[in-house]
Amino acid sequence: MSQSAWYARRVLPVVAALAMTACSLEPKPGAAPPPTEKADKRPAAAPAKPRKLAGVVFQEDMFFQLVLLGMKQAAQAGGVEIKTASCSNKPDKEGELITTYLADKVDAIVISAVSPKGSVAALQQAHDRGVPIITCNTKLDADFPRTFIECSPEDLGAKTGKAARAYIESKLGGKAKVAIIQFKSQLAEQSLARVGGFKKALEGLPGVAYVADQDAHLTEKATEKVRDILTQHKDLDLVYAANEGGTVGATLAVKNANLGAQTKVFGTDVSDQLLEFLKSPDDILQAICCQQPVEIGRRAVQAALGVLDGKPVEPKTMLEGILLSRSDAPGLAKFAEQYKEWVAGLSAPTPGQGK
Repeated sequence: MSQSAWYARRVLPVVAALAMTACSLEPKPGAAPPPTEKADKRPAAAPAKPRKLAGVVFQEDMFFQLVLLGMKQAAQAGGVEIKTASCSNKPDKEGELITTYLADKVDAIVISAVSPKGSVAALQQAHDRGVPIITCNTKLDADFPRTFIECSPEDLGAKTGKAARAYIESKLGGKAKVAIIQFKSQLAEQSLARVGGFKKALEGLPGVAYVADQDAHLTEKATEKVRDILTQHKDLDLVYAANEGGTVGATLAVKNANLGAQTKVFGTDVSDQLLEFLKSPDDILQAICCQQPVEIGRRAVQAALGVLDGKPVEPKTMLEGILLSRSDAPGLAKFAEQYKEWVAGLSAPTPGQGK
């Protein structure tokens, strides 16, 4: 067989078959092009729901305003929304706030409750609906709060007590008649712990005598109570007040009675007014031990976010108090600047936060 004949019989048929196959693979007019890869038919993931917190306190005083400031700062840093409110010492209003926040589907509630026992029922409902409860400043008589954060009340009293002891030893020869102003009618456990810390710091001074122990957490009532004590004990050396209202009232009562040279005041908590009293030339208020309200608020919100992220959270956190004394002018000035920044932060808008 010739080479041309062999080529015609063997090669040409193969070439023709290949050509026909190529033609059949070309897309027909109007036909969709073949897929280049397998399509992912899974639905797109829904965006994560923004977290929303509620922050509740029971008073509008400066301490709680600064607690709320700390909450808002921590919420902003964590990229979450927080709605805050005070129940104005009204249990019914507190319950209404909790109900409102549950309807608003908050993810967690951070609260300084108005009552260790009376606030349990409303918060139990929130817990039963899967909303974590974070408590601060007021300990709840229940086992469902995920954590509790406050400044140690014993430490607050003890540090003021140490300052009072130094004064009694250096100025009064170790002898002093002392009156106590508590706030048991508001928060008995905290009040007793602060007073206990104060008295413990004075233990071992045989010349110390407690001549009065009254309850008055509001300024007006404390002013009246201390005025009456001064009427009965004109030789009173020292008043210890366990909260802000009591400290202000005690200082005013001594000032109004013109007994500043005889009677000195040692107190608790901080405000613009108390800082001015510490710097006043009347020399009545000697020292206060204040809490860390902004830090309490921050840590409470940080704990809430930790719980929501499934992280372990300490069941209890106790912060130390900060002693401010007229005998420590540099320390007092430094704290006053920090306090001024906090107060300025109260009026500054916080982006993305509710009220």
